[in-house]
This record gives sequence, structure tokens and C-alpha cells, in this order.
Amino acid sequence: MPTNKNLNNDESSYVISYLQLRKWVGWLGVLLPWVLLTGYYFLQRNCELPHSISHYYYTLMGTYFTGTLCAVGLFLFSYNGYNDEDRITANFAAVCAVLVAFCPTNIKDGISGELCNCIHVCIAENSTRNIIHYAAAALLFLALAYFCLVLFTKTSSAKTFSKEKQTRNLIYRICGWTILVCIAVIGLTSIPLIAELSFVKNFKLLTFVFETIALNAFGYSWLIKGETFFKDK
Repeated sequence: MPTNKNLNNDESSYVISYLQLRKWVGWLGVLLPWVLLTGYYFLQRNCELPHSISHYYYTLMGTYFTGTLCAVGLFLFSYNGYNDEDRITANFAAVCAVLVAFCPTNIKDGISGELCNCIHVCIAENSTRNIIHYAAAALLFLALAYFCLVLFTKTSSAKTFSKEKQTRNLIYRICGWTILVCIAVIGLTSIPLIAELSFVKNFKLLTFVFETIALNAFGYSWLIKGETFFKDK
């Protein structure tokens, strides 16, 4: 029969692995847009930047884009959280991440300078696939915002609501609302009447910028949940 000491060691190892899982998810989210941007600059510096993160699928950084989303999906599938609500939300987000990766958006209006070898993946445009991509992306961000605003802010009644936990909850809420605002801005700028405004038309990287902000908010919240920052003393 196992001793209490052995049980404590097993639980300790489990907790460490769980925290590491959260950190990996966080770093993947934070680094994705910056790695894509840096890699694209050095590999295809004669081309204009893609207008959104999704359009990096068609560049030399497409493998990294797809691989990162698959990795995020795998980690989320492995994430059980504290209860069924955590597990179901994580699995739902994982499915959305995989759909975003394997149902790429149409390339139209996403990459300029097609004559300077910017495109390295050629697939026919498909309206159904395009709808699935954007729907999955929106649902993914909504699920991540739900993690920040609802799941991460919960506190066990058996634990003291520490000062660090209060700080973490404030940051979780900021991250969650940041994600929602970014989704709203991207959605509004896709409306024809707004899309024709001079500011929106001239700011071609608007979608990329707000996607980057949303991903950094998502990643930072998971890094905090993984006790990278603001952990209890």
C-alpha cells in the first residue's frame, strides 16, 4: 500500500506538469505573431506583410503557423482543469484551433504583391472553408476570453483569497475584455460600410495588429495561470 509520502510526491509531479502545460500554451500564444512577423521579414523581405495572421498560411511561415495552432490544440485537448466546465471549454477551443489551422482563409485581399513570390501555397478559394475558418477563429477567441473572465477568476472556498489572487483576477479580466474588444474591432471593420472608410482601407495591417493584441492577452493570461507571474507567496 502506498505511503502518504509517495502520494504527495505523485501529486507534486502532477501539479508541476499541469503548470508547465499552461506555460506552454501561454508562450505559444504570445510568440505566434512575433515569430511569424520576424521569420517573414527575413525570408520574404521583398514582399508586403500579410494583412492578417491567418494569411501567413500562404507564406514560407505557413508551416509554423499551422504547427503552432496544432500544438495549442493538442495542449488544450490535454487540459482538464478543475472540473467538467474547464475540460469542455478547453476541448471546444482545441477543436476550433485545429479548424483554423486546416481550414485556411481565402487568400483574396490578404496578401499584396503576389507578383513578387509572396505566395507559396496555392489552393482554390472556397466560401464554405472560408466561413468555417472565420467562425472557428471567432469561437476560439471567445472560448479564450471565457477562460479569462470566468474560469481563471474562480477561487476555491478552501483557499484564502490572497492579494496575489486579486491581482491575477484583475489581469485575467483585463485580458478577457481585451480579447473581446479586439474581436469586436475586427468584426466591425469587416462590415462593408466601415471597411470603405479611408482609415480602415489605408491601415492594411489593422486585423494583424488586433489579432496580435488578442493573442498576447490570451498568452499572458495562461502564463499567469501557470504561475509564471504573480504566484502566491
